[in-house]
Amino acid sequence: MDIRAILMGLIFAMMWSSAFTSARIIVVDMSPLFALSVRYLISGLLGVGIALALGQSMRLTPAQWRATIVFGILQNAVYLGLNFVAMQTVQASLAAIIASTMPLLVGFAAWAFLGEKLKPLGIAGLVAGVIGVAIIMGARLGGGGVDMIGVGLCVIGVIALTAATLLVRGATSGGNFLMIVGLQMLVGCVALALATLAFETPRLNPTWPLFFAFTYTCLIPGLAATIIWFWLVNRLGATRAATFHFLNPFFGVLVAFLLLSESLGARDLLGVAIITAGILAVQLSRQRQAAVTEAPSPEVVQSRRR
Repeated sequence: MDIRAILMGLIFAMMWSSAFTSARIIVVDMSPLFALSVRYLISGLLGVGIALALGQSMRLTPAQWRATIVFGILQNAVYLGLNFVAMQTVQASLAAIIASTMPLLVGFAAWAFLGEKLKPLGIAGLVAGVIGVAIIMGARLGGGGVDMIGVGLCVIGVIALTAATLLVRGATSGGNFLMIVGLQMLVGCVALALATLAFETPRLNPTWPLFFAFTYTCLIPGLAATIIWFWLVNRLGATRAATFHFLNPFFGVLVAFLLLSESLGARDLLGVAIITAGILAVQLSRQRQAAVTEAPSPEVVQSRRR
Protein backbone atom coordinates (compact mmCIF):
# COMPACT_ATOMS: atom_id res chain seq x y z
CA MET A 1 0.00 0.00 0.00
CA ASP A 2 1.65 3.24 -1.17
CA ILE A 3 1.79 6.56 0.68
CA ARG A 4 -0.80 8.15 -1.58
CA ALA A 5 -3.33 5.40 -0.84
CA ILE A 6 -2.64 5.66 2.90
CA LEU A 7 -3.20 9.42 2.91
CA MET A 8 -6.40 9.09 0.89
CA GLY A 9 -7.59 6.36 3.24
CA LEU A 10 -7.02 8.58 6.27
CA ILE A 11 -8.87 11.44 4.59
CA PHE A 12 -11.75 9.10 3.73
CA ALA A 13 -12.02 7.85 7.31
CA MET A 14 -12.15 11.39 8.71
CA MET A 15 -14.73 12.49 6.12
CA TRP A 16 -16.93 9.44 6.67
CA SER A 17 -16.78 9.73 10.46
CA SER A 18 -17.60 13.45 10.47
CA ALA A 19 -20.93 12.83 8.69
CA PHE A 20 -22.63 11.79 11.93
CA THR A 21 -21.81 15.07 13.62
CA SER A 22 -22.98 17.17 10.66
CA ALA A 23 -26.17 15.06 10.47
CA ARG A 24 -26.84 15.72 14.13
CA ILE A 25 -26.65 19.47 13.43
CA ILE A 26 -28.88 19.21 10.34
CA VAL A 27 -31.81 17.39 11.97
CA VAL A 28 -32.16 20.12 14.58
CA ASP A 29 -33.50 22.52 11.92
CA MET A 30 -34.63 20.23 9.08
CA SER A 31 -36.71 17.04 9.04
CA PRO A 32 -34.38 14.07 8.46
CA LEU A 33 -35.83 12.30 5.40
CA PHE A 34 -36.52 15.58 3.63
CA ALA A 35 -32.99 16.79 4.38
CA LEU A 36 -31.42 13.59 3.10
CA SER A 37 -33.48 13.52 -0.10
CA VAL A 38 -32.47 17.11 -0.91
CA ARG A 39 -28.85 16.28 -0.08
CA TYR A 40 -28.81 13.36 -2.50
CA LEU A 41 -30.53 15.38 -5.20
CA ILE A 42 -27.76 18.00 -5.02
CA SER A 43 -24.87 15.54 -4.62
CA GLY A 44 -26.25 13.21 -7.30
CA LEU A 45 -26.67 15.95 -9.89
CA LEU A 46 -23.16 17.22 -9.13
CA GLY A 47 -21.72 13.71 -9.46
CA VAL A 48 -23.48 12.98 -12.76
CA GLY A 49 -22.56 16.43 -14.12
CA ILE A 50 -18.87 16.00 -13.27
CA ALA A 51 -18.91 12.47 -14.72
CA LEU A 52 -20.41 13.71 -18.01
CA ALA A 53 -17.85 16.52 -18.14
CA LEU A 54 -15.11 13.90 -17.77
CA GLY A 55 -16.55 11.89 -20.64
CA GLN A 56 -18.05 9.09 -18.58
CA SER A 57 -21.12 7.31 -19.89
CA MET A 58 -24.48 6.30 -18.45
CA ARG A 59 -24.16 3.03 -20.35
CA LEU A 60 -23.34 0.79 -17.42
CA THR A 61 -22.95 -2.96 -17.33
CA PRO A 62 -25.76 -5.01 -15.79
CA ALA A 63 -23.59 -5.58 -12.70
CA GLN A 64 -22.95 -1.83 -12.39
CA TRP A 65 -26.67 -1.06 -12.69
CA ARG A 66 -27.39 -3.66 -10.03
CA ALA A 67 -24.78 -2.09 -7.75
CA THR A 68 -26.20 1.37 -8.42
CA ILE A 69 -29.74 0.37 -7.50
CA VAL A 70 -28.79 -1.82 -4.51
CA PHE A 71 -26.46 0.78 -3.03
CA GLY A 72 -28.88 3.60 -3.79
CA ILE A 73 -31.67 1.90 -1.86
CA LEU A 74 -29.89 -0.01 0.91
CA GLN A 75 -27.02 2.39 1.64
CA ASN A 76 -28.33 5.82 0.78
CA ALA A 77 -32.03 5.38 1.61
CA VAL A 78 -32.26 2.67 4.28
CA TYR A 79 -28.90 2.99 6.09
CA LEU A 80 -28.54 6.77 6.05
CA GLY A 81 -32.29 7.41 6.18
CA LEU A 82 -32.64 5.43 9.42
CA ASN A 83 -29.49 7.04 10.84
CA PHE A 84 -30.79 10.55 10.11
CA VAL A 85 -34.10 9.74 11.79
CA ALA A 86 -32.28 8.22 14.77
CA MET A 87 -29.98 11.25 15.03
CA GLN A 88 -32.88 13.26 16.41
CA THR A 89 -32.56 11.36 19.70
CA VAL A 90 -29.25 9.46 19.51
CA GLN A 91 -25.84 11.07 20.05
CA ALA A 92 -23.63 11.33 16.96
CA SER A 93 -20.81 9.46 18.71
CA LEU A 94 -23.05 6.45 19.51
CA ALA A 95 -24.46 6.36 15.96
CA ALA A 96 -20.92 6.49 14.56
CA ILE A 97 -19.82 3.59 16.79
CA ILE A 98 -22.77 1.43 15.72
CA ALA A 99 -22.17 2.20 12.04
CA SER A 100 -18.47 1.45 12.46
CA THR A 101 -19.27 -2.18 13.23
CA MET A 102 -20.06 -2.73 9.52
CA PRO A 103 -16.68 -4.37 8.73
CA LEU A 104 -17.24 -6.76 11.64
CA LEU A 105 -20.70 -7.64 10.36
CA VAL A 106 -19.36 -8.13 6.82
CA GLY A 107 -16.66 -10.44 8.14
CA PHE A 108 -19.16 -12.43 10.19
CA ALA A 109 -21.73 -12.69 7.38
CA ALA A 110 -19.11 -13.74 4.83
CA TRP A 111 -17.95 -16.46 7.23
CA ALA A 112 -21.40 -17.61 8.39
CA PHE A 113 -23.38 -17.42 5.12
CA LEU A 114 -20.93 -17.26 2.20
CA GLY A 115 -18.45 -19.92 3.31
CA GLU A 116 -15.49 -17.54 3.61
CA LYS A 117 -12.83 -18.96 5.91
CA LEU A 118 -11.93 -16.85 8.91
CA LYS A 119 -8.60 -17.36 10.64
CA PRO A 120 -8.14 -17.21 14.43
CA LEU A 121 -7.10 -13.56 14.15
CA GLY A 122 -10.39 -12.75 12.44
CA ILE A 123 -12.44 -14.69 15.00
CA ALA A 124 -10.63 -12.86 17.79
CA GLY A 125 -11.47 -9.59 16.06
CA LEU A 126 -15.19 -10.44 15.93
CA VAL A 127 -15.18 -11.33 19.62
CA ALA A 128 -13.33 -8.11 20.45
CA GLY A 129 -15.88 -6.09 18.50
CA VAL A 130 -18.77 -7.62 20.43
CA ILE A 131 -16.99 -6.94 23.73
CA GLY A 132 -16.26 -3.33 22.75
CA VAL A 133 -19.87 -2.65 21.78
CA ALA A 134 -21.09 -4.28 25.02
CA ILE A 135 -18.79 -2.04 27.09
CA ILE A 136 -20.00 1.13 25.38
CA MET A 137 -23.67 0.18 25.46
CA GLY A 138 -23.36 -0.82 29.12
CA ALA A 139 -21.85 2.56 29.93
CA ARG A 140 -24.49 4.48 27.98
CA LEU A 141 -27.45 2.48 29.32
CA GLY A 142 -26.10 2.73 32.84
CA GLY A 143 -26.03 6.51 32.54
CA GLY A 144 -29.60 6.62 31.22
CA GLY A 145 -31.01 8.86 28.52
CA VAL A 146 -30.42 6.47 25.61
CA ASP A 147 -33.31 6.18 23.15
CA MET A 148 -33.47 2.44 22.37
CA ILE A 149 -35.77 2.99 19.38
CA GLY A 150 -33.15 5.27 17.86
CA VAL A 151 -30.42 2.72 18.64
CA GLY A 152 -32.55 0.05 16.98
CA LEU A 153 -32.86 2.19 13.84
CA CYS A 154 -29.07 2.56 13.74
CA VAL A 155 -28.66 -1.21 14.08
CA ILE A 156 -31.11 -1.93 11.25
CA GLY A 157 -29.29 0.66 9.14
CA VAL A 158 -25.87 -0.93 9.57
CA ILE A 159 -27.35 -4.35 8.74
CA ALA A 160 -28.71 -2.86 5.50
CA LEU A 161 -25.29 -1.41 4.70
CA THR A 162 -23.69 -4.79 5.36
CA ALA A 163 -26.13 -6.48 3.00
CA ALA A 164 -25.43 -3.90 0.29
CA THR A 165 -21.68 -4.42 0.66
CA LEU A 166 -21.99 -8.20 0.29
CA LEU A 167 -24.49 -8.09 -2.58
CA VAL A 168 -22.42 -5.86 -4.88
CA ARG A 169 -18.85 -6.96 -4.15
CA GLY A 170 -16.74 -6.27 -7.25
CA ALA A 171 -19.73 -5.03 -9.25
CA THR A 172 -18.55 -1.42 -9.53
CA SER A 173 -15.30 -2.15 -11.38
CA GLY A 174 -15.04 -1.50 -15.11
CA GLY A 175 -14.95 2.30 -15.30
CA ASN A 176 -17.56 5.07 -15.04
CA PHE A 177 -17.17 4.98 -11.25
CA LEU A 178 -18.07 8.66 -10.79
CA MET A 179 -21.20 8.17 -12.88
CA ILE A 180 -22.13 5.21 -10.66
CA VAL A 181 -21.65 7.39 -7.58
CA GLY A 182 -23.90 10.12 -8.96
CA LEU A 183 -26.61 7.73 -10.17
CA GLN A 184 -26.76 5.80 -6.92
CA MET A 185 -27.28 9.08 -5.09
CA LEU A 186 -30.18 9.92 -7.39
CA VAL A 187 -31.67 6.47 -6.75
CA GLY A 188 -31.41 7.21 -3.02
CA CYS A 189 -33.01 10.61 -3.60
CA VAL A 190 -36.06 9.05 -5.26
CA ALA A 191 -36.45 6.42 -2.53
CA LEU A 192 -36.10 9.01 0.22
CA ALA A 193 -38.52 11.42 -1.47
CA LEU A 194 -41.15 8.67 -1.48
CA ALA A 195 -40.38 7.93 2.18
CA THR A 196 -40.74 11.64 2.99
CA LEU A 197 -44.19 11.76 1.42
CA ALA A 198 -45.24 8.60 3.24
CA PHE A 199 -43.82 9.13 6.72
CA GLU A 200 -42.85 12.75 7.29
CA THR A 201 -44.11 16.30 7.26
CA PRO A 202 -41.20 18.32 5.79
CA ARG A 203 -39.77 20.86 8.21
CA LEU A 204 -37.20 23.58 7.52
CA ASN A 205 -35.88 26.27 9.86
CA PRO A 206 -33.21 28.28 7.97
CA THR A 207 -30.19 28.91 10.19
CA TRP A 208 -26.47 29.36 9.60
CA PRO A 209 -25.53 26.12 11.40
CA LEU A 210 -27.95 24.28 9.12
CA PHE A 211 -26.51 25.97 6.02
CA PHE A 212 -22.91 25.14 6.84
CA ALA A 213 -23.65 21.59 8.03
CA PHE A 214 -25.84 20.83 5.02
CA THR A 215 -23.33 22.23 2.53
CA TYR A 216 -20.50 20.30 4.19
CA THR A 217 -22.52 17.07 4.21
CA CYS A 218 -23.41 17.35 0.51
CA LEU A 219 -19.89 18.07 -0.67
CA ILE A 220 -17.58 16.25 1.74
CA PRO A 221 -19.08 13.04 3.24
CA GLY A 222 -21.76 12.91 0.53
CA LEU A 223 -19.69 13.31 -2.65
CA ALA A 224 -15.96 13.57 -1.95
CA ALA A 225 -15.77 10.68 0.53
CA THR A 226 -17.74 8.40 -1.82
CA ILE A 227 -15.45 9.22 -4.74
CA ILE A 228 -12.38 8.53 -2.59
CA TRP A 229 -13.90 5.24 -1.41
CA PHE A 230 -14.44 3.99 -4.96
CA TRP A 231 -10.93 5.14 -5.85
CA LEU A 232 -9.51 3.15 -2.94
CA VAL A 233 -11.51 0.05 -3.90
CA ASN A 234 -10.35 0.24 -7.51
CA ARG A 235 -6.75 0.83 -6.48
CA LEU A 236 -6.40 -1.55 -3.54
CA GLY A 237 -9.33 -3.94 -3.76
CA ALA A 238 -12.34 -3.94 -1.44
CA THR A 239 -10.70 -5.95 1.36
CA ARG A 240 -7.63 -3.75 1.69
CA ALA A 241 -9.62 -0.54 1.28
CA ALA A 242 -11.99 -1.60 4.06
CA THR A 243 -9.05 -1.67 6.48
CA PHE A 244 -9.42 2.11 6.84
CA HIS A 245 -12.80 1.58 8.49
CA PHE A 246 -10.95 0.61 11.66
CA LEU A 247 -10.32 4.33 12.19
CA ASN A 248 -14.02 5.27 12.10
CA PRO A 249 -14.90 4.60 15.76
CA PHE A 250 -12.04 6.83 16.91
CA PHE A 251 -12.68 9.66 14.44
CA GLY A 252 -16.47 9.51 14.93
CA VAL A 253 -16.23 9.89 18.70
CA LEU A 254 -13.49 12.53 18.46
CA VAL A 255 -15.38 14.80 16.04
CA ALA A 256 -18.60 14.57 18.07
CA PHE A 257 -16.67 15.39 21.25
CA LEU A 258 -14.89 18.39 19.72
CA LEU A 259 -17.81 19.94 17.82
CA LEU A 260 -20.86 18.91 19.84
CA SER A 261 -19.29 18.56 23.30
CA GLU A 262 -20.81 15.09 23.62
CA SER A 263 -19.90 13.18 26.74
CA LEU A 264 -16.87 10.91 26.54
CA GLY A 265 -16.10 8.62 29.45
CA ALA A 266 -13.34 6.13 30.20
CA ARG A 267 -15.55 3.17 29.27
CA ASP A 268 -16.37 4.83 25.96
CA LEU A 269 -12.68 5.19 25.18
CA LEU A 270 -11.99 1.60 26.22
CA GLY A 271 -14.85 0.30 24.07
CA VAL A 272 -13.73 2.35 21.06
CA ALA A 273 -10.18 1.04 21.41
CA ILE A 274 -11.40 -2.58 21.57
CA ILE A 275 -13.74 -2.15 18.59
CA THR A 276 -10.96 -0.48 16.61
CA ALA A 277 -8.60 -3.37 17.33
CA GLY A 278 -11.33 -5.87 16.43
CA ILE A 279 -12.07 -4.24 13.08
CA LEU A 280 -8.36 -4.12 12.25
CA ALA A 281 -7.93 -7.79 13.19
CA VAL A 282 -10.85 -8.89 11.02
CA GLN A 283 -9.68 -6.85 8.06
CA LEU A 284 -6.08 -8.07 8.34
CA SER A 285 -7.32 -11.65 8.54
CA ARG A 286 -9.52 -11.27 5.47
CA GLN A 287 -6.77 -9.38 3.65
CA ARG A 288 -4.30 -12.23 4.16
CA GLN A 289 -6.92 -14.77 3.11
CA ALA A 290 -7.70 -12.79 -0.04
CA ALA A 291 -3.99 -12.56 -0.86
CA VAL A 292 -3.72 -16.34 -0.70
CA THR A 293 -6.90 -17.27 -2.54
CA GLU A 294 -7.39 -14.47 -5.05
CA ALA A 295 -5.25 -12.85 -7.69
CA PRO A 296 -5.65 -9.09 -8.12
CA SER A 297 -8.18 -8.06 -10.74
CA PRO A 298 -6.94 -6.44 -13.99
CA GLU A 299 -8.37 -3.11 -12.83
CA VAL A 300 -6.41 -3.25 -9.57
CA VAL A 301 -3.20 -4.26 -11.33
CA GLN A 302 -3.59 -1.42 -13.82
CA SER A 303 -4.36 1.14 -11.13
CA ARG A 304 -1.29 0.13 -9.10
CA ARG A 305 0.91 0.90 -12.09
CA ARG A 306 -0.33 4.48 -12.31
